[in-house]
Amino acid sequence: MTVTPVISSADEAAAILRSGGIVGLPTETVYGLAAVATDHEAVSRVFAAKGRPHDHPLIVHVSSLEMASRFGLLNDAARLLAAAFWPGPLTLLLERTPLAGDDITGGRDTVAVRMPRHPAALRVIELCGEGVVAPSANRFGHVSPTTAAHVTDDLDGLIDAVLDGGKCDVGVESTIVDCTGALQVLRPGAITVADIESCAGRPVAVTSGPSRAPGMLASHYAPAAKVHLVSSEGDAARLAADLSRAGRENVVIGVGLGITEYAATLYEMMRGADASGVSDIIAVDPSGPGLEAAVSDRLRKAAADTAR
Repeated sequence: MTVTPVISSADEAAAILRSGGIVGLPTETVYGLAAVATDHEAVSRVFAAKGRPHDHPLIVHVSSLEMASRFGLLNDAARLLAAAFWPGPLTLLLERTPLAGDDITGGRDTVAVRMPRHPAALRVIELCGEGVVAPSANRFGHVSPTTAAHVTDDLDGLIDAVLDGGKCDVGVESTIVDCTGALQVLRPGAITVADIESCAGRPVAVTSGPSRAPGMLASHYAPAAKVHLVSSEGDAARLAADLSRAGRENVVIGVGLGITEYAATLYEMMRGADASGVSDIIAVDPSGPGLEAAVSDRLRKAAADTAR
């Protein structure tokens, strides 16, 4: 029996957030675990529910450029990218303002901000009148949720409600671009390097420096099953046969899927594999500069935990 209520009203979700609650919130990328960004007690509950390290920064979700500017300093590059891609699956890393507390920045001098495209998320933020943090609504490091049911699977009884906004249509987390110096993509997503370079009129630099945004850890987005990466359908079939002969139940994902469908169903397929009890997931690792790069990034981080 589900303890955490699944609700359908943005007004109800906003009321819970305004009263200090935390709510599973649909976006076009994945479901986030929302709290009002300036409510330090509620933000602390988000970390506790997820089991998230407190030095790992959060993304502030906003409903307007003016709201974004309360938390981060929007330079020319950031304004160009926001004008082109907001609302949408793009997060901008900016120099923080005093409103962006250490609890949401991990003590860094920067803050991550984005305007989601999902109408329910935008409505909730507008009703709150303030930005909300919304890291993925799952246990830290595990597979991200793309439906309300995925949220309750991970966090039932730990949060105050889940707003059901249907299945996420992008399916992987937002692209993160560091706008504080040379443009760098810190996490690939549906907005590609080519998109960013075309909009900004300058090249994206090679990513360097310490982890400073969500999703930059080497191991992340990980199911319980061991993830194996292969480059082709034939390699997947051969590895599946080898594992089966060794008595290891396995499932193959990514075969016969276009990249948009692969991204939209990636986490659902991983969760389904865990639910079925298989020991191994064999994933075809897509190659390409677009959404392929985002799917490959998530797969490589899911496969990085070699202790499993």
